[in-house]
Amino acid sequence: MPIEFASRSIAGSTAVITGAASGMGRATALLFASEGAHVVLADRSADQLAEVVREVEEQTGGKAQAVGIACDVREPADLQKLVAQAVDRFGGIDILINNAGVSRRNNVTEQDDAEFDDVWQDVLDINLTSHVRLVRLTFPHLKESKFGRIVNIASSEALVSQAGLISYSASKSGVVGITRSMAIELAPFGITANVICPGPIETGMTEKYPDEAKAKYARRRVPMRRYGRPEEVAQMTLNLCLPASSYVTGAVVPVDGGMSMFHV
Repeated sequence: MPIEFASRSIAGSTAVITGAASGMGRATALLFASEGAHVVLADRSADQLAEVVREVEEQTGGKAQAVGIACDVREPADLQKLVAQAVDRFGGIDILINNAGVSRRNNVTEQDDAEFDDVWQDVLDINLTSHVRLVRLTFPHLKESKFGRIVNIASSEALVSQAGLISYSASKSGVVGITRSMAIELAPFGITANVICPGPIETGMTEKYPDEAKAKYARRRVPMRRYGRPEEVAQMTLNLCLPASSYVTGAVVPVDGGMSMFHV
């Protein structure tokens, strides 16, 4: 077996991470940088990105290279700019983490058509369509890598569901579907594509809920009886990106404290 296929190091690789200004994206950026990867961080907030870049530099003593690129993943031109700048800066792309996401409440029975259509389109553009566009843009570079890796971040809402989140559930279920299709299409090029389904995680998306409500939810629904941490999702993302994970593709990996297998 060639040595690179047994390696558990991503040092020297280049990773593009969307939604990198906070939550799971930030945790992934910091972890990958600590492992020696160059990180290209995309998010809508230039100020927040600059803060994460500063954190990377402080954490690694300036040894890791990080660049933040303000980017709206709904805009094809922004995605093209993101990929072009990543390649210009680091010479290629080895890893793509599609982490950007949004949750907006909507349902089929209560909203008027205009409001429903607005939420539906916005959520699918961010959570699903941007993933496909970015994979297509990075493909020429991933296939030149020694170990091209794609990790798409879905949600436990792709495995279980609840009322009032129809666009979110549809988009995250779609992420599972496109990842499986990508895994088949990209396998001949040595590129793996896997999907992580986080459960309840302590991020900006969940901080609006009172601590008491979250604790009650975790006691009732999560066998581990707590919300997860962004760093726990980042660790699984790293595992799927290792050169040694070369035979893992098309996998759907829950990181949810056992929630999706638990029947209340």
